[in-house]
Amino acid sequence: MEPATRLDEYRNWLAAAVEQARIGGAAGGVPIGAVLVGEHGDVLGRGHNRRVQDADPTAHAETTAFRAAGRHRGYGATTMVTTLSPCWFCSGLVRQFGIGRVVIGEARNFYGGHEWLAACGVDVILLDDPECVRLMADFVERSPELWYEDVGD
Repeated sequence: MEPATRLDEYRNWLAAAVEQARIGGAAGGVPIGAVLVGEHGDVLGRGHNRRVQDADPTAHAETTAFRAAGRHRGYGATTMVTTLSPCWFCSGLVRQFGIGRVVIGEARNFYGGHEWLAACGVDVILLDDPECVRLMADFVERSPELWYEDVGD
């Protein structure tokens, strides 16, 4: 169990990711947001799913946040914060670059690769945030064809 102060920190970071998800949704995209947080709690990069806007199937929220963060010597002390459980592609990004922790808003609407990440030694925190659940559920109900295109079903 995480100490309350740590959970407050995670929730603050998640709020930044939710803001990104709302930006992406308002632009006609899939409302998933992410931030990459540095060792001292500073946001290194922000991003949202831009797959629709950029016609780029690799422009997931986690990848756009990672790209926005720029190059760093190492990523072991960083935290990827995402509104939705990361898909296998984004889970691979976390493993490839050795990101040490992933904070996830929710895994009800999509259950990605976070258990695999945990089994590989990544510190995984699943917040089960009601706002994140609602944001994605509303999108899936409104735009099922776009959602299922994104998740490959």
